[in-house]
Amino acid sequence: MTQPLALVIYEKLLPGSQVVNRLRDLNYRVQTIADAERLVEYAEEAKAMLVLADLESRRNNVCAALARLKEHPATKHLPVIAFSGESAVELQAAARAAGATLVVTEVAILNHLPQLLEQALQIE
Repeated sequence: MTQPLALVIYEKLLPGSQVVNRLRDLNYRVQTIADAERLVEYAEEAKAMLVLADLESRRNNVCAALARLKEHPATKHLPVIAFSGESAVELQAAARAAGATLVVTEVAILNHLPQLLEQALQIE
């Protein structure tokens, strides 16, 4: 059986690399994305199963990229787990408005990744 593909957008080494390693431990293939502008392109080409995105970025407008992902016909079905530091309340609200499936803190994603994946991947 082919391992499911998770796309991960992150800029900060921690918690980004920890999320990537935990996904691999859970038998996901992982592709990291440095340029959020190309998220839709990567998701469509690679046939990703889900997206995890660190909202805090100096180079990218991650929420805008998530909104484009959710607006695009070929990728709008993809579950998105967005995460940030606890103090990034405005970014969390913007991610919800952009269509993120779940918006959590960095602590939550690191401590509860299997449960969050299960919740995000539930078919409605």
